[in-house]
Amino acid sequence: MQRLAERDYFTDYEILKEPYAFFDALREHGPVFQPPGKDYFIVTGFDETLEVLKNHDAFSAVIGLQGAAAPLPFTPHGSDITQQIEQHRAQFAGGDQVVNLDDDAHTRLRALINTLFTPSRLKASEAFIAEYSDRMVREAVAAGGVELIGKIATPFVTVVVADLLGVPVEDRQVFMDAIAAAPPPGSLDGSNPMEGENHPFAVMGRYFYGYIAERRANPRPDILTELAEATYPDGTKPEVHDLVLLGMFMFGAGQDTSAKLLGNAMKYLVARPELQDQLRDDPGMIPAFLEEVLRIEGSTKQTARLARKDTQVGGVKIPAGTKVLVALSAANRDARRWVNPNDLILGRRRIVEHVGFGRGKHVCAGAPLARVEVRVILEKFLEYTSRIELDPARHPNGVADLVYEPSFIIRGLAEMHLKLTPAEKLGARIASAAEA
Repeated sequence: MQRLAERDYFTDYEILKEPYAFFDALREHGPVFQPPGKDYFIVTGFDETLEVLKNHDAFSAVIGLQGAAAPLPFTPHGSDITQQIEQHRAQFAGGDQVVNLDDDAHTRLRALINTLFTPSRLKASEAFIAEYSDRMVREAVAAGGVELIGKIATPFVTVVVADLLGVPVEDRQVFMDAIAAAPPPGSLDGSNPMEGENHPFAVMGRYFYGYIAERRANPRPDILTELAEATYPDGTKPEVHDLVLLGMFMFGAGQDTSAKLLGNAMKYLVARPELQDQLRDDPGMIPAFLEEVLRIEGSTKQTARLARKDTQVGGVKIPAGTKVLVALSAANRDARRWVNPNDLILGRRRIVEHVGFGRGKHVCAGAPLARVEVRVILEKFLEYTSRIELDPARHPNGVADLVYEPSFIIRGLAEMHLKLTPAEKLGARIASAAEA
């Protein structure tokens, strides 16, 4: 029988569904390990993960979307392959996306993103988030239940980021349909995550070109105009192409982080009714709960880096041209860093040091928005219910029946059918409305 550590992370669905035992098996060989027969290393240690994610000089993010298993488009030569990477960047999947960029190109685009995720902007968005989530949750509770991922989580986060970016209401359904029809990022089918004219980025790109061009010609008091008229820190104006890439990536990337976090958080709530009651009694604990969920079961399982200079991680030599899988979900369960790492424990010390959103220059730009979105909608779910359960007709074996999407990047449920018991006051209002 094949040993667990020898199985293939990128093609094995059982490991995809439950990766933690696999990463634990790798960890027995050390926090930095090259699986037999593979041309990449896997980093499972917390400290070693920080080494990689913070060392922007030695590591390139160019393989962030295609992953560590995909072959390089060139044969590396020498102890510094930075120039080779840039010469072949267009051949990497999503090589021009901000998540894959390095050095000045990345810094310039991140500066534009930071202008959208300011505290004042998030505060203004929170009012819309509260109103929209209130309506969605009330309708679900009145119906007695809902399929959380497709009916609540995905449309919720899509509309929120559309509102933040200023995407016209009439176009939002087109974006949602394109996202729903596409395979998840990191799909195990081996497809290029950026290929095809019907890929969400291609669909959204056509719209964003129109938005940016129109706003530059006819400015309005909205966020799209701010994006269209934005300048880099040196005062130069971005090319339309760069703004389009930025806009559609922010729209697309926001789906996974927040939608999957909501599903992963809800899994713990349905499994532990006493935790529901604790958070109902003290909603101020919801942020701490979400940070612990991000640690124990965050939306992003892994990222990838390419060594562009000879370096070392955790004392292990990593030659230039070596691919590295950085197992964020393993680092967040490293027993050298976390006490009882496989247990969800509210009130952990220094919990915000988890790497659920990454670390370093490429830390998730949408993390502040994701935290607000999921906190607010969980507040609504707990306020308007007295009990949240899995629908026994759809999940007779409880959480054991939950199925995860086939992705080597994303940790997210494909679906979750909930049974919702109204809170006493809301239940009375629903009954009154029915009688009327």
